Amino acid sequence: MLKTIDTIPVSKIQRATKLMQTGAKVGVNYLKYYGDKLVSTEDEAKAKLNKNNAEDIYDGLKKLKGSALKVAQMLSMEKSVLPQAYVEKFSLSQFSVPPLSAPLVVKTFKKYFGKAPNEIFDTFNANSVNAASIGQVHKAEKDGKQLAVKIQYPGIANSISSDLTMVKPIAISMFNIKGKDSDKYFKEVEDKLIEETNYLIEIQQSKEISEACKHIPNLYFPKYYEEYSSERIITMDWMHGEHLSEFTAYNTDEEKANKLGQALWDFYMYQIHKLKKVHADPHPGNFLISKNADLIALDFGCIKTIPNDFYVPYFELAKKENINNPEIFKQKLFELEILRADDSPEELAFFTAMFHDMLSLFTQPFHQEVFDFSDPHFFKQIAELGERYSKSTELKKMNGNRGSKHFIYINRTFFGLYNLMFDLKATEVHINNFNNL
Repeated sequence: MLKTIDTIPVSKIQRATKLMQTGAKVGVNYLKYYGDKLVSTEDEAKAKLNKNNAEDIYDGLKKLKGSALKVAQMLSMEKSVLPQAYVEKFSLSQFSVPPLSAPLVVKTFKKYFGKAPNEIFDTFNANSVNAASIGQVHKAEKDGKQLAVKIQYPGIANSISSDLTMVKPIAISMFNIKGKDSDKYFKEVEDKLIEETNYLIEIQQSKEISEACKHIPNLYFPKYYEEYSSERIITMDWMHGEHLSEFTAYNTDEEKANKLGQALWDFYMYQIHKLKKVHADPHPGNFLISKNADLIALDFGCIKTIPNDFYVPYFELAKKENINNPEIFKQKLFELEILRADDSPEELAFFTAMFHDMLSLFTQPFHQEVFDFSDPHFFKQIAELGERYSKSTELKKMNGNRGSKHFIYINRTFFGLYNLMFDLKATEVHINNFNNL
């Protein structure tokens, strides 16, 4: 049983202190690492350092909740970039975070509805069943219907900007971002996170997308109840099923894997190509698998609208003939702000080659009618490519601040989607099936 918490550090000073304490622990871990190197191998010492750092950073972030924890969640999806210890620890942020105590839940309800939850619902369980980065879920009943009530943690919406200011130096050094216009990337993340804390926007998005995608086979959505929702509370149907990662841990039925993989792929392709907006948070905690092996999509807080001037060159670069045509390829890289007018000849050559490598590999599913997402070779190549560039001394000397701001959430969507498809071990996915829906 996870211990509950009665308070969340809300002020800038409280939150900064928490991060500084975490930083101090990480410093101690490095001292231990230098000691360990004397008595064990470099790899063993490094593995231990990663494990200790991952634990301390995660523990610090989970107490802060909010955007700091959301960053951990985003990082946990970058399986090919982070050391395994971080991926394992940070992926816990997807669904095992200490929940708020019952009195704090009642207080939050009274603030938004002027009533306690048991005055609104026939039954309400004040202990949460699921706690995530910006909210937690409670089970309730009304008129014989089972409901899921998601409550946002107090103070989260107001702490986003200051949290990101604290996380910014870590991100800048991790992704080698230089130059003054790096702010556009942080602004994109900040705007999206602020949007995610407004549950009225989420309800609107949830209803819109579930209505637009309800015809997709083997895919289901909860119904949303505006009369029991507010800016910080959302009420929806209670959906029965297990988290996608629980299902994939034991499933060996290839037919089920393909059925679910096709539903997931169709859902994403339909949103991207037909709606030009996408559920940009594809981690296992946002999908349930029903008893009949149908896919249930939850949580539409993070929706990315894809502007046409980004959509067109982005998907033109998914075509094999364009990747292999140096002139068109270069032109699209400029359109997508990957190549810049102020690049040196070395930078132009380096980034053209780097993105040629990446896109030749990453777009492989789009060059086939049917793709096998269970292929470990494909994912191993992606991991090796990530590893190669993360160690590149050449890359570290160059300005890593490149690419349209829209890449942040679109790439996150594809990274997450590919990881989920691999977890499902879907062997036979019809790539363009969404066109027939």
